[in-house]
Amino acid sequence: MKVPLLDLTEQYNGIRDEVMSAVVELFDSQQFILGPKVMELENRVADYCGCRYAVGVSSGTDALLISLMAIGVSHGDMVITTPYTFFSTAGVIARLGALPVFVDIDDKTYNMDPAKLAETISSMKESDRARLKAIIPVHLFGQCADMEEIIRVGDLYDLPIIEDAAQAIGAEYQFEDGEVKRAGSMGKFGCFSFFPSKNLGGFGDGGMVTTNEESAYDFLKRMRVHGSEPKYYHSVVGGNFRLDALQAAVLLIKINFLDDWTEKRKNNAGYYRKLFGEVLTNEIELPLDKTVRHVYNQFIIKVGNRRDELKKFLNDNDIGCEIYYPVPLHMQSCFSYLGYRQDSFPVSAEAAMTTLALPVYPELTRQQMEYVVDRIYCFFKKDKKIS
Repeated sequence: MKVPLLDLTEQYNGIRDEVMSAVVELFDSQQFILGPKVMELENRVADYCGCRYAVGVSSGTDALLISLMAIGVSHGDMVITTPYTFFSTAGVIARLGALPVFVDIDDKTYNMDPAKLAETISSMKESDRARLKAIIPVHLFGQCADMEEIIRVGDLYDLPIIEDAAQAIGAEYQFEDGEVKRAGSMGKFGCFSFFPSKNLGGFGDGGMVTTNEESAYDFLKRMRVHGSEPKYYHSVVGGNFRLDALQAAVLLIKINFLDDWTEKRKNNAGYYRKLFGEVLTNEIELPLDKTVRHVYNQFIIKVGNRRDELKKFLNDNDIGCEIYYPVPLHMQSCFSYLGYRQDSFPVSAEAAMTTLALPVYPELTRQQMEYVVDRIYCFFKKDKKIS
């Protein structure tokens, strides 16, 4: 049996007619740059995330970059994030001449550890604390970081929060008072990616920045068109960060199915838990479902020091799987100038060496999941089978 890590063809087959109709309509209009489709998508995403405003941009990376630019991050500044995330989270900080400051992650959720965040800032020299400009928590794999505690630390040091929600559209977090908020609505900015593999993925690159501040919204709109307002008059230097109208047209179709696809991902995660709960309780550590709505962009298992061997075994059995992420950012050669050691962030280092993503996409069948678990069981138990 073949089980891909992700099968976008199945998803496309179900919406093909709607997508083609929307694309033809756009082609006939010849309005490819910004325009009504982008504005309509911005309104839909803002409403979906529980925010007042949203600004469509060219990618999830550019969503992070333009958010940092909007708060004035520049050469010599410092921005805090984690070393266990996709490269762009720290890459955008470095591109502006600022220094990434890393904080280790929680060993169960793989998100920023608020206690270590507080410890990192409190232990800094006063001169370095003065250079801090923002905190970027990552809602990794589809689950919100511990935002209540992170916001508390941010407020204590007057640091804005930029949520990297690239993998977490629709994820929810419950505060101590019972209030539930969605990813992207809790910080100054929320940054989303529409890369095809995301829960809401386009037919190419795309991204979105959400905010509840009107002044920030106006500034972001200006920044994405080279800082011009009105046209050809530039008070600031921005960039070409526009979301294509073609991507907006596709995403306007897909967003209608997002909640259904999310529920299927959650159901698939639940079925994995049931299957793994019957076997391999000592060999496999399942993802912790801690928040009120984990949207499972990935289903991550921790398998110990045989991870690479298991990955090869699954690939040999036609099962797609992936390592997110094999080299933590503090060990990337391009960040060697930061002076971190391999053991500076032990939880991130362990996650990089022991975790593996299994298929969890909405169209995945129960038979496919049973085959995945069966193969993993056979890997650990040799000739025994569960099916």
